[in-house]
Amino acid sequence: MPKMKTKRAAAKRFKITGTGKVMRMRHARNHNRLKKAPRVRRSFDKMAPVHPSDVHRVKPLLPYAW
Repeated sequence: MPKMKTKRAAAKRFKITGTGKVMRMRHARNHNRLKKAPRVRRSFDKMAPVHPSDVHRVKPLLPYAW
């Protein structure tokens, strides 16, 4: 059986933590950033967990990350 391929677009957007949680970057972090409050701008630097109902969509895209 051939090796499974990792979807490179997903590999750039999602990271898997040591405990197995799928993390994503927050939206709206590049455009019109100066209009936003500093507290909001700092929150864009942190990763957010993917909702549990969406994890099953991400898992097949990253076969070797688990």
